[in-house]
Amino acid sequence: MRVKFWGVRGSIPAPLTPSAVREKIAGAIKRVRTADLASAGAREEFLSRLPSWLSGFAGGNTACIEVSLNSGEVILLDGGSGLREYGASPEFAAAFPGVFHIFFSHFHWDHLQGIPFFPPLYRQDAVLKFYSPAAGLRNMLKLQMKEPFFPVNFEGLSGARTFFVRLKKSPCVVGGAEIAWKKMNHPGGCYAYRISEGGRSIIYATDSELMEGDFERSAENTAFFQDADMIILDAQYTLGEAVKKFNWGHSSFSLAVDFASAWNIKNLWLFHHDPSYDDRKLDLNLHTARGYYRHLGKSGMKIFLAEEGKEVYF
Repeated sequence: MRVKFWGVRGSIPAPLTPSAVREKIAGAIKRVRTADLASAGAREEFLSRLPSWLSGFAGGNTACIEVSLNSGEVILLDGGSGLREYGASPEFAAAFPGVFHIFFSHFHWDHLQGIPFFPPLYRQDAVLKFYSPAAGLRNMLKLQMKEPFFPVNFEGLSGARTFFVRLKKSPCVVGGAEIAWKKMNHPGGCYAYRISEGGRSIIYATDSELMEGDFERSAENTAFFQDADMIILDAQYTLGEAVKKFNWGHSSFSLAVDFASAWNIKNLWLFHHDPSYDDRKLDLNLHTARGYYRHLGKSGMKIFLAEEGKEVYF
């Protein structure tokens, strides 16, 4: 499997502002020495030494993750604004899959606002298969493209062939991979997915406010969470913010560490970043999460920050 992040923000897109760009440039200039400008190699070396929050950008698009299976089938997890980035990418143009399996965690705006801007929706050589355990999938997509909210009506499209699958019996099978699902704690409901192929498994658990019951060693929890190779987990808040925003449907990065560690998950990817967090704040959260894990006296799990463009291979 190959996993690629196309959208990692929560709630609303958060593009990089002009002031943030200037701050990054100013921060880099403050660190530069004459020797760093002496040659192209020296400049590259200088850039490589800059802090990640200064030299990069986690991304401003909302939730969308591409999972490319060994069979060649493509699974897309959620249709936030990152879905448009995927459809507009050079790699997409170079290798058009033809069939797209799009699984929705839930139907809040930030998880489906990229659907109307996904190019295959308007191509007659494309097949789009939409999946959700929740009822009313077709109607949800239809409503967001209904006047006066969008100029093109979903039902009136003459492009892709579309199919709507209500998930009932877990797991389902796509391209040889098994996809299981589990309902999580979030206002209005939200589903996590576990994708398993070739003895490897990844979990996508966005918009999940972790509760005591998620740590219980029940048969259902164990089958879904135990020993996964990777979990992409909601970590929108710091612990202090999570306490203040109890029942908003999101978790803190420290609780995400507790959870992934408890279920012996090998790689934790902090996801669904708050739109108010800049790159420096996100980098601080990442390093604090890693420090907290070390403080627990544990080892073996790796912790990463979900960033647009990042790829993971299993």
